[in-house]
Amino acid sequence: MNLSWQIVRLQLKETFSISYGNYTFREALIVSLKSNHTVGYGECTAIDYYQINLQDFIQKLEMVKVQIELQKINHPIDFYNFLLTLNLPSFLRSALDCAYWDLFGKLENKSFSELNSIEIKQLPESSITISVDTIENQIHKIKKSSWNKFKVKCNHFDEKAIKLLLELNIDIALDSNGSFTKENCIWLQNEIAAEKFSYLEQPMKKGAENYQVLKAPLNANWMADEDCQEEHSLEQLQPHYKSINIKLVKCGGLTPALSMLQKARVLNYKIMIGCMTESSIGISAGAVLAPLCDYADLDGANLVANDIAKGSEIINGKIQISEKPGLGISIL
Repeated sequence: MNLSWQIVRLQLKETFSISYGNYTFREALIVSLKSNHTVGYGECTAIDYYQINLQDFIQKLEMVKVQIELQKINHPIDFYNFLLTLNLPSFLRSALDCAYWDLFGKLENKSFSELNSIEIKQLPESSITISVDTIENQIHKIKKSSWNKFKVKCNHFDEKAIKLLLELNIDIALDSNGSFTKENCIWLQNEIAAEKFSYLEQPMKKGAENYQVLKAPLNANWMADEDCQEEHSLEQLQPHYKSINIKLVKCGGLTPALSMLQKARVLNYKIMIGCMTESSIGISAGAVLAPLCDYADLDGANLVANDIAKGSEIINGKIQISEKPGLGISIL
């Protein structure tokens, strides 16, 4: 097996504004695993507010390249257990795990769904992100969009804006990226109108000292993002969050995500498969889990002006999972 990588610059169609800052591009690390003239692809993006530096990742890859290339083609779970011994950051571990699933499926001539006996019966519809802006501009973007579900970003609590969004009678989720206070959240979960939001994602900065005030049985469908990055946190979050957002780069890839999904179902969570702003490589990896989820937020490649790959597609929110082997990824 051969390992290679490259950094690509993904230009965004418009400025992506969230509570952490404004972004016009993302840098992505594309990982390739090759065997028998067949290539599998994985991806992770540089995220400054998570202290993700791709040059650091390249140094780590250079250190473990020989060990990875010595691995025989076994089941992806075996490869993932090997990856755990390398002590890699979750973003990089995810890129390698997804690349291996793509490679393994292509070599076996089976899709991810076939390899994991996943029935594609009913797929959730993906939301499209509405960046931080004036509420008037946000509502204008929602009304002119051909998508049906929206995730509205905000960088502070604005009661007027919240009421205007609720008046639209459209499927809207609210994502404050940790910019709300405890008082804001207490007000929201006691407002019966908060039920109209499909979910309210990561309202405060992560940490038990904040999420302790969130009450899952009340009106707001609180969804954990930064607070829920690993399977072991699910039980302690249960009294506070009704839903969780599983992002492959945060939990470490498709292999741990499958395990996390299974446990979350046992604990009666609603589950979303989420994404970063990434190309169709990362989106295709996330899309294969959509049949197991209640919500999807897989608009990342739709925000990119220079997508570098083909695979599963999200068209006006409708998820079209590739039926090709592996994750169905090919480079343009």
